[in-house]
Amino acid sequence: MTSRFRNAGLFAALLLLAASTASANSNAQTFTGQVSDAMCGAKHMSGPPAECTRACVKQGSKYALVVGDKVYTLQTDDKATLAKLDSLAGEKAKVSGSLDGDTIKVSSVAAGQ
Repeated sequence: MTSRFRNAGLFAALLLLAASTASANSNAQTFTGQVSDAMCGAKHMSGPPAECTRACVKQGSKYALVVGDKVYTLQTDDKATLAKLDSLAGEKAKVSGSLDGDTIKVSSVAAGQ
């Protein structure tokens, strides 16, 4: 009988883990906009958008995504994702991730259409 209760407890724990993982994944969204930087947003002051974005990021600004009138700061430490954002600076992109206020925790980046 104790074995049955132990197995039931293990099963319940696995169900809880599966539910929390599914819930975390359901927060992922996809946003399409122009890759910019958090300092300039939609209004670049130092030349063309791509050059200005790269210059601002080199100075410590974070990448951002401009979607309509909204500017989302992009959060990632992944070098491949940062390289992709750099290559798409000033261009349209699709960014997937979870939204936390005005920050998107980036899970993937692709060229937009």
